[in-house]
Amino acid sequence: MAIGPRLDLRQSQTLVMTPQLRQAIQLLQFSNLEAAAFVEEELERNPLLERDDSPEIPGIERPAPDQLAIAGPGPADSATAAGSGELPSPDAAPLEIDDSNSYDPGGAGDGVRTGSGGNTAFDDDERGLDDLANAGPTLREHLGEQMRLTFHDPADRLIGAYLIALLEPSGRLSTQPQALADAMGARLDRVEAVRARMMRFDPTGMFATSLAECLAVQLAEKNRLDPAMQALLDNLELLARHDHRKLMAACGVDGADLAEMIAEIRALNPKPGATWDATPPPAVVPDILMRRAPDGGWVLELNPETMPRVLVNQSFSTRVLATASKNDRAFVADKLQTATWLVKSLQQRAQTILKVSSEIVRRQDGFFRHGVSHLRPLILRDVAEATELHESTISRVTSSKYIATPRGTYELKYFFTTAIGATEGGESHSAESIRFRIKTMIDAERADEILSDDAIVAMLRREGVDIARRTVAKYREALRIPSSVQRKREKAVPA
Repeated sequence: MAIGPRLDLRQSQTLVMTPQLRQAIQLLQFSNLEAAAFVEEELERNPLLERDDSPEIPGIERPAPDQLAIAGPGPADSATAAGSGELPSPDAAPLEIDDSNSYDPGGAGDGVRTGSGGNTAFDDDERGLDDLANAGPTLREHLGEQMRLTFHDPADRLIGAYLIALLEPSGRLSTQPQALADAMGARLDRVEAVRARMMRFDPTGMFATSLAECLAVQLAEKNRLDPAMQALLDNLELLARHDHRKLMAACGVDGADLAEMIAEIRALNPKPGATWDATPPPAVVPDILMRRAPDGGWVLELNPETMPRVLVNQSFSTRVLATASKNDRAFVADKLQTATWLVKSLQQRAQTILKVSSEIVRRQDGFFRHGVSHLRPLILRDVAEATELHESTISRVTSSKYIATPRGTYELKYFFTTAIGATEGGESHSAESIRFRIKTMIDAERADEILSDDAIVAMLRREGVDIARRTVAKYREALRIPSSVQRKREKAVPA
């Protein structure tokens, strides 16, 4: 056999991840807010992209792909989508110029100024009074002002400033008083005297070195730190274990008094500094809006407040190409292709999101009509087979997407739950509905009939749910429900 160089011709198929395809996949995974931010960046980079600010005309339906209707009442399996919402085939021809997406607002040569930079009116100023209000003082500024009004001795002010600097976000001090005194070169009794006065600052309970001390200062401020309450604070580990019998013996009180003392402890703030500088969590902005149709079905649409509409300025590119140089024509052609692809990608994204969400709503119709107990088992493969999409596409569509429904705002991932088998070969049950059923059972139990995990398993089996005891224990722990022994101790004391 001869050894030497030779030429072979081979034919194979490979998936090429082009920048346009990567952009389309990235847009699909974005939430509406992230996609809107991406579009804003493209509007700044691409001169051929224009924002579609045309107002909605009353009585005229816009031919937009961001709305889908689902059939009226009936079994979930019989609901069908009005409109196929099919996506463009990946083997389709390259993107063509579509005049319906073209808009010519004029340019600098026409004497028209475009873009937000040329707007001199104040009608579009969306700032509210909350944006103009001055931010309040921080926790350290608030404590520093109280410290300067309380102490007049420079040494005491230095000690107070040092304590404020060492303050943890929870409002406590992790360093012991002796170590603080050694670090500042001051006497321990003087440091403790300053710290004792500062623990009465607003909010009360700051600068404590332990949870018991923090709660004791708050109780003393309310004149409720009696010997029985001090004994309760000295045995917080028994309170954490819900060992009420030992607590009654340690405090020398009966069950009713202990219940009242525990209620007072729970009303206190164990971390008085945690909520001072904390910013409120941002409100969830839904990507999909769901409302009931007149025929009893459901209507889904993308949230128009978070998704801007863009158009391709085809006329402007035509005028530029007529007199531009070779390099300018290449630049304009590239921007035109990018703009056209972005418009097509946004349309495809809208169709895909609505197609997937409509299938989820169709399968979980019982949940929207009757509640969590009617939530059905659902996995990515079920939706992928129904929509003829890949499971990875379903995962990207449901990632970080929220839907506003008549029952509240939910993440699309919420509707995907594992299946729990039935005892007699019936229809499977959703794990989320089983967790809800377990919580309902425990909330309804009486003080003299605490349900153990085995009792819950027996009740669920009588209802047709084939579930193991360890699964019930796992769901109960996920719901942060204590064991039957702890619940029995809690309910042994009158509320």
